[in-house]
Amino acid sequence: MFAKEADLNVIRDLKETGILESLGEESVEWFGKLSEEEILDRLNVDFSSLFLVNAHPIESIVLDDKDEALVGLQNPVMQFYFNHGYDLFLDKTEIQTPDHIALEFAFMQNLILKEEDRAAREFLQTHLLQWAPQYLLAVAREAETPFYRELCEFAAEFLIADYDLLVREFKEGVDESG
Repeated sequence: MFAKEADLNVIRDLKETGILESLGEESVEWFGKLSEEEILDRLNVDFSSLFLVNAHPIESIVLDDKDEALVGLQNPVMQFYFNHGYDLFLDKTEIQTPDHIALEFAFMQNLILKEEDRAAREFLQTHLLQWAPQYLLAVAREAETPFYRELCEFAAEFLIADYDLLVREFKEGVDESG
């Protein structure tokens, strides 16, 4: 939902999978009262305004204030991916920067699935938590649709909760082994 505009399949998946209920009641109500075409139109206008025009979801742009994304191994996120055996094929995606929030989320998902908690904790601490929660909360304030407002708020809260859990598990592991 942070990488590209939605299509009708995405709208249907959101309605059928229970994701909306996880985000909030306002999104559920909003999806319930509009047609799929109206939802699609409004979401895509909001997406374009939030993520393409006004506030690019790219770590190096948000943190550096130069409005230019770092590419290749000069980008610390790309270096982190490389050091942890994660291959990016940017030529096969619409996303052209390794530190786009959608790619950083995908990397975190990959680390969690592989149970690489130490790397996940380090990536959150070094990269995502340095910019994403603040960015997401600022974007949520600008969102015109309840879906993007609640999605951004949920994602910010989730990042912080995930980090807290990883830190707690790490401390418990240290206590048990020490």
